[in-house]
Amino acid sequence: MAVLVWDQTGKKYYETGVDRGVYYPLESAGTYGKGEAWDGLMSVEEAPTGGEPTALYANNHKYVELQSEEEFAGTIGAYTYPDGFNECQGVKEMGKATGVYVTQQVRKHFGFAYRTLVGNDTELDEHGYKLHLVYNAAVKPSTQTNSSKNDSPEAKELSWEFSTTGVETGVDGYKNTAHIVIDSRKIDNTKLKKIEDKLYGTESEEATLPTPKEVYDIVTAAG
Repeated sequence: MAVLVWDQTGKKYYETGVDRGVYYPLESAGTYGKGEAWDGLMSVEEAPTGGEPTALYANNHKYVELQSEEEFAGTIGAYTYPDGFNECQGVKEMGKATGVYVTQQVRKHFGFAYRTLVGNDTELDEHGYKLHLVYNAAVKPSTQTNSSKNDSPEAKELSWEFSTTGVETGVDGYKNTAHIVIDSRKIDNTKLKKIEDKLYGTESEEATLPTPKEVYDIVTAAG
């Protein structure tokens, strides 16, 4: 038996910040191509939809409650974006390396990754972090405002609402998903490095987004 204790030193946790954004193009074979660093990433708002209860009634009382399918969605905020992300916005270059772009084209799906920091009362923001892997995302047309410069200059802030379609995990007991979270405080450091080497690339390998099954195989491998 143990008595509950609140606010212990070293266990006052909080989450803050977002960094290490990476964009991965979804290729025709269903795999993800070479990742591009997403500079200027300001925010990733997570706003899942669905998962709402629907009550069924019988014999004059509540009989059972059903839940609708949940979908991962949200909004990305940034000052800029990777070149490859243009096609996800329906923007396609006319020719090759011409610098001329045509809008209102087919919007491609993509994957992306980002990191959020986990702090505590003793190590502050150096305590740990969470890696977020997002699959099969698509962005909606977004509004952009181009304003005149004035005596209080500001950089234009861009944002894209995105929705996702879940992908197969390839693992028994788990439903389709579009979002995986990896906690650096819980996972073995060697296995974490293997995942990060895939996400960010190495001297010999290009950056790519591992599938849920690849992540599962890494974290459950012996040793």
